[in-house]
Amino acid sequence: MKEVWAKDYADNYLDHYSFRYIMGPFNMLPGDLVEELTWILCTRKQMSRAALHLMLVPQLRSLSLERCPGLLTSALCAHIAARCQGLRSLDLSGGQQLSSKVLSETLGCLPALRSLSLAGTPCDSLLALDIGFREQEGDSLAVAAYLLLSLPSLERVALEDLAQACCLIQHRQFNQTDEFTDREGVPRLGEVWRQWGLGRGMDKKKREGATAGEKEEGGNVLLDGYGSESDEDAARDEGPHCSQNQTEDIKKGRSLSCDDRLFLRLKDVKVLSCDSLDSLSNACPNMYSISVNVDPFGNARGSSQGSLLAAGLQSWAGQLRRLSVHYPGPLADLLPALRVAGSSLVSLTLEGVKTSPHTPLLELIKLCPRLRDLLISAEPPTAPQGAEDEEDQGGDPDPPQLPDLCSLTLNFSYEHSQMKPVMSWMSLRRVLKCLLAGSPLLEKLSLVSLPCPLNCVLKDVLHVLDLDQNLFASSTNSPSMPLGRIQSIDLPRTDVKMITVRSLMQRSKRLNRVDLSYCWRITQLEWLNCETSSKVQVVWL
Repeated sequence: MKEVWAKDYADNYLDHYSFRYIMGPFNMLPGDLVEELTWILCTRKQMSRAALHLMLVPQLRSLSLERCPGLLTSALCAHIAARCQGLRSLDLSGGQQLSSKVLSETLGCLPALRSLSLAGTPCDSLLALDIGFREQEGDSLAVAAYLLLSLPSLERVALEDLAQACCLIQHRQFNQTDEFTDREGVPRLGEVWRQWGLGRGMDKKKREGATAGEKEEGGNVLLDGYGSESDEDAARDEGPHCSQNQTEDIKKGRSLSCDDRLFLRLKDVKVLSCDSLDSLSNACPNMYSISVNVDPFGNARGSSQGSLLAAGLQSWAGQLRRLSVHYPGPLADLLPALRVAGSSLVSLTLEGVKTSPHTPLLELIKLCPRLRDLLISAEPPTAPQGAEDEEDQGGDPDPPQLPDLCSLTLNFSYEHSQMKPVMSWMSLRRVLKCLLAGSPLLEKLSLVSLPCPLNCVLKDVLHVLDLDQNLFASSTNSPSMPLGRIQSIDLPRTDVKMITVRSLMQRSKRLNRVDLSYCWRITQLEWLNCETSSKVQVVWL
């Protein structure tokens, strides 16, 4: 490509002409193939400006230039806006030379966008929460409201004042943004709302008319590139919409009541505060992924922050698939929220939580039986668990299991001056045994700085496998066996021994990497012998 098409274009056309469309070698290829080639070239740092021009074809639905930010210029954005108007996902992260005006003009030409990343660009919006561009108080709220109405098909967003912007739009309090829009020289939000509402109303009538006409002929109709969807799917993906009465009110210039709700297509949102979930639920009924920051000292109006989070998630009970919570408080406080949302979750991330010898981790597992990914980054217990406390944990006749779990991460913080973590949560061993023995699909395991012995847990699991091996296929790496699918294991700062690791490597034929950094019971000689005699990559420091 570099020697033929890209070289010819660079030598003869790149800086001499401006094309709205380029009939190049990729126009006849499916969009997903062009997307994959673009990703490969960017990842390998082999993408050139000429090659990128040739690959901006109308059939692209996803474009990520995060790996080559040096190619991001205002001219390239103009090409993207002209040629790729069907884009649903766009990542311009790192484009520091792109002005806010250029970004605004580009986004205005991409109405189908559902996912947008502008991290590291001079623009305070999506996924750019830490660069400090907020000229005046209230600007972030105005930007959020403006983006929600300007990009009605957006499904994934990380936006600071998202819930407040939804509330502003719901109550039509557009005058709050007039100072911002007048200063920036963009249409006032009320006008954007009116034009958007009229457009949505007319589009809905066209779709209804086409559907009715098609039904009279006894056929099926394909609309908006979605194919033959069910009525339920079409209603769910229709995006922001207003009722017929709302459309008539807009046409006649009448104000809309607060009872006429705006429904957004948002399904995946990040960086929310706990007390903003209620406002968001009114505008975003189709949510399936949420990332929340819970302030342990926030104003919960007489309720605990855990109860407030549970109430906020109630609207999406039974449909939420992914939940990420950052909470620097006791993990037990989050159980009410998991009782609400846990039954449907396939991914759960809990960061910054604090633990104690009595943290009900087994109850958490029972509340989330469908998990595929579980990540807990926690503070270890500050006090050791007594022998009596450990005995009180007695055997459970029906131990909880996660049969669909593919990735498990338990990461405990530690003092860098400490070589060994303090063994302060001895009953954690039982939890680990339940998870490892009851998760036959597990592929990735990361257990960092555990505040309990791990070597004995692994030995017990391996012993159970040896006893029950006759129940499985003759191959020791049968996918039905616990640890039979394991591919990557990270065990830094644990008491694991090399003899146990070798036994694990012999039984898990798919294993390709083991991290044993700072495992104090493993010597350099043992590591060298294992490194030279095994095909598995073994890391040790």
